Amino acid sequence: MAEFKLLHSYHCFLFFITLISLLTISCPQATYSNDQQWTEEKLDGDINIVQTRGFSGNKSCDLSSGEWVYDRSYPLYDSGTCPYISTAFSCQPNGRPDFDYEKWRWKPYGCSVPRFHALDFLGRMRRKRIMLVGDSITRNQWESLVCLIQAVIPQDRKTVTYDGPTMAFHAKDFDTTIEFCWAPFLVALKGGNKERILHLDSIEENAKYWRGIDVLVFDSAHWWMHLGRWSSWEFYMEGRSIMTNLNPMVAYEIGLTTWAKWVDLNLNPRETRIIFRSISPRHNREFGWKCNNQREPLKFFNHQQSPRTPEQLLVLKKILKKMNFPVYLQDITRMSALRLDGHPSIYAREVEHHRRNKRIKQPISYYYSDCSHWCLPGVPHAWNEMLNAIL
Repeated sequence: MAEFKLLHSYHCFLFFITLISLLTISCPQATYSNDQQWTEEKLDGDINIVQTRGFSGNKSCDLSSGEWVYDRSYPLYDSGTCPYISTAFSCQPNGRPDFDYEKWRWKPYGCSVPRFHALDFLGRMRRKRIMLVGDSITRNQWESLVCLIQAVIPQDRKTVTYDGPTMAFHAKDFDTTIEFCWAPFLVALKGGNKERILHLDSIEENAKYWRGIDVLVFDSAHWWMHLGRWSSWEFYMEGRSIMTNLNPMVAYEIGLTTWAKWVDLNLNPRETRIIFRSISPRHNREFGWKCNNQREPLKFFNHQQSPRTPEQLLVLKKILKKMNFPVYLQDITRMSALRLDGHPSIYAREVEHHRRNKRIKQPISYYYSDCSHWCLPGVPHAWNEMLNAIL
């Protein structure tokens, strides 16, 4: 009898231990005890650069290093069927006669970027807000991303709304929004036409739109270099100091530092992912005509195509290195520099018009050549395939 009670007690003890073990496995303790602990952690490496992440089974892959491969299965959407492309990016409807610029696919050395599938992307981004923040080249990318996904959504289940400097494409059935926020400097530009002041240490006017976003993609580069008659400001201001003559790269670093401090203090990496896209190079030497009549990618990258680009990229990396918040640097500079053929050139507007049932070609004085933005579909499609791989 005593042996029976002892055996019964032993079985109960084993059951109790097993139960505790199962509960421990099913209910692991939280990694952090509070939402602020992440700011105290030391990040591994200098910058979380996305090009070091593995794709296609590789342990590491530099997505920025590769080549453009001609692929007849591209593009993944038709510029004539996407209603969200601005006239300035609609090269085919504007009269561009060639199509090959639409068919080049970016192939990194040693790995591959997954092909973009709209339903897969929307499924992973369900109930999320994605916002691209920057200038007109960022809008260029936003329009490409919207065109990549809009074709799989019924007409009555998609819409675009506007709020101040932002616009948002809504995929209603997925509760997903793809947004664009106009903020070419990230920091605030205030004032009228003759008293415009770039406030290097003021950002909340723009940043208030970035709160509550799940994925933020930033870009800020070109407007900082608009000097002389192309400048968007008359004065710089930092604190109470007003300046007229300041090295633009110094101003750029101060402005990005203001952005970095705001991110570190206001956003939580467990709630928001941040990608900073590197500078899209301009091929606008010789008054922009350099990209006209180009039909295929360049073979070699040349920093002289956009002289400020390397310096800006170094400043950006310096700022990201100092941040506590883990920001991915999406480096698209080199791959884009090879695509001299991908710009609108003279096809940023219609090159012909109708007159008495005839198509009349405009005189040469009518043309200007845009070697900064990109035809759609085109190069920004590759940026978005890379973004899709990151996410």
